[in-house]
Amino acid sequence: MGLLPLYFFFLFLSVSSGEFSSQVGVNYGQLGNNLPSPKQSVKLIQSLRAKRVKIYDANHDILNALKGTNLQVCIMVPNEIINNISTSQKLADSWVKTNVVPFYSTTKIRYLLVGNEVISGSPKDIWPNIVPAMRKIKKSLKAHGLDKIKVSTSMAMDVLESSFPPSNGTFRSDIADSIVRPLLQFLHRTKSFYFLDVYPYFAWVMDPKNINLDYALFESRTIKYTDPVSNLTYTNLFDQMVDSVVFAMKRLGYPDIRIWIAETGWPNAGDIDQIGANIYNAATYNRNVVKKLTAKPPIGTPARPGWVIPSLIFALYNENQKPGPGTERHFGLLYPNGTNIYGIDLSGKTPDSCFEPLPRPDNNEPYKGKIWCVAAKGVNETALSSALSYACSQGNKTCDPIQPGKKCFKPDSLFWHASYAFSSYWSQYRKTGATCYFNGLATQTAKDPSFGHCKFPSVTL
Repeated sequence: MGLLPLYFFFLFLSVSSGEFSSQVGVNYGQLGNNLPSPKQSVKLIQSLRAKRVKIYDANHDILNALKGTNLQVCIMVPNEIINNISTSQKLADSWVKTNVVPFYSTTKIRYLLVGNEVISGSPKDIWPNIVPAMRKIKKSLKAHGLDKIKVSTSMAMDVLESSFPPSNGTFRSDIADSIVRPLLQFLHRTKSFYFLDVYPYFAWVMDPKNINLDYALFESRTIKYTDPVSNLTYTNLFDQMVDSVVFAMKRLGYPDIRIWIAETGWPNAGDIDQIGANIYNAATYNRNVVKKLTAKPPIGTPARPGWVIPSLIFALYNENQKPGPGTERHFGLLYPNGTNIYGIDLSGKTPDSCFEPLPRPDNNEPYKGKIWCVAAKGVNETALSSALSYACSQGNKTCDPIQPGKKCFKPDSLFWHASYAFSSYWSQYRKTGATCYFNGLATQTAKDPSFGHCKFPSVTL
């Protein structure tokens, strides 16, 4: 190929990729009992000026609601059926025939993930079956003439055993050769993407003393970090995290596989003991990451300057049924009633000055004091009774003081007994990962619920 044609080839590639990169999407989770209908949700997604949407299954109501829109769609094979699909081409064919074929002509299904953060949250027996299941799904898509759909799986940052400095990025030794290498081989062969979930929030929370908050929020104008090995200079935490995966893939012999940001975001609220989870930080981070990802020409990262980074912001809604700490239920761009938590334009075209002023943050420093875990008001009494039984069954004399005749038995109330049990359980087991959640039946409070001679156990920060 002569010099001039080669130049135009790369110019075309650059322009095409630039157009591709300028479209930020949103993750549409459904773990809430108060969310708008799929049709309403699609309108809301469009109002955010998103160009892509990812769902965590292949919900037919949602796929029907997406018909005729210009939204690119990413669907997902649930983690729990990966094992079965990995050993049965017939089952893979059936899944594709049921969940892809009927919708493809009118719904722009372009990406299909086999599992969501399988390494992080699913039993180990599933791990070796991710790639075999991906192969069977890809084969089925090809058989139906749908081989343009890119197949992948999503990975969190915990698949790395080292991420700092970025040049030292290394996949965990227990999965590098057995899981990740076959995955990268598949992605390379099929020209697909490495779908990465990257949350600077969680990295910052783990070490807020040494990681500057502005650096995590893309707000720093003076803080820079130069990797001592690569000599690349970083101005934000997001780029550091992404490049650590770039170097990890390079270490396994795959330096050019494209990265897709499957999830990124910042919580707009959380529990009392969770710092930095507020509307100000969430709006700041998401607005800034959208600006970066929609920039023309593409910015890329220090290790991949000018590369396009397709992306999806997490999440569309605050989802009230997500388990875990309070932040898990507060990553939304919208409240469940469909109103904006803060102004944002996923096209990146609206200046920040056009949005309403943001409330100043009041929890960017760790909370100091006592916290109790009590029953939430208005919850189902049958469920509350079951949660009380669970907390009391964990031993360590968790519920001895609320037994008949003991100092915390009165008032003889399910609400107060559960509140005591929750506080007692949480104070004992928080250090081993217990949360003040109990399937949405509990909430944290800084107000001491103790009464009379009954002193409620607490967590002191």
